[in-house]
Amino acid sequence: MSTKEAIAPAEVRGIIRQNQWLKPTSGLAHGYIQANLAVLPKDLAFEFLLFCQRNPKPCPIIDVTMPGSPVPALAAPSADLRTDIPKYRVYRNGIFTEELTDVTELWDDSMVGFLIGCSFTFEEALLKNDIPIRHIEEGCNVPMYKTTIPTVKAGRFEGPTVVSMRPMTEKDAIRAVQVTSRFPSVHGAPVHIGNPEAIGIPDLNNPDFGDKVTIREGEVPVFWACGVTPQAVAMHVKPDIMITHAPGHMFITDLKNEQFSIL
Repeated sequence: MSTKEAIAPAEVRGIIRQNQWLKPTSGLAHGYIQANLAVLPKDLAFEFLLFCQRNPKPCPIIDVTMPGSPVPALAAPSADLRTDIPKYRVYRNGIFTEELTDVTELWDDSMVGFLIGCSFTFEEALLKNDIPIRHIEEGCNVPMYKTTIPTVKAGRFEGPTVVSMRPMTEKDAIRAVQVTSRFPSVHGAPVHIGNPEAIGIPDLNNPDFGDKVTIREGEVPVFWACGVTPQAVAMHVKPDIMITHAPGHMFITDLKNEQFSIL
């Protein structure tokens, strides 16, 4: 995909479905919403939906499937959540057990899929405002960290908020707040700027998910709530099974970014 930004979402998903793209999806299908995935048995679905409702910054809901159906009818009615993500992670009793490129064999009639807003969506807006994005520059995954910022409990679901980090100059950080505030449905404005220890991150060079990136002299770390939060929650709640995307490997929807922005 040398001209990846020009390829339509359905075409990108087709390439992913054939296992021809196994890398992070940042920068793919410019202009379209990307989403995190969380799949749970239906007996946990209501509690998880309530958890997302109570925690809209890390878990903004884009779509929810019917029990047993892998089709996100609102976000991409021609898609299949079992095959259309480059890499999946499987958690059993809260433990990460395997990474797969297809979860068809694990999907049964009890499964409910949740698509959750992703910060990759607002990265296009940041780039249009001449704000560099380091992980795109360096060709790696965005760094993500577990924090001491608690989520609001719902039923059995509780745990730490996960954040993604992008380093930038102080001037760009101010503009980034303004730009990303226009996208409340995909994490919105940053939750923290500056000292990482204030939110429980001891070392920026050791992210819990993703890859470390270069932080240059004069730059500050800017943190956004992250849709990987459900994976941290899964480790805490320990459901029998939970399927998620691998961090940075998102589901690409047919929904356009501007549908989720506010003026």
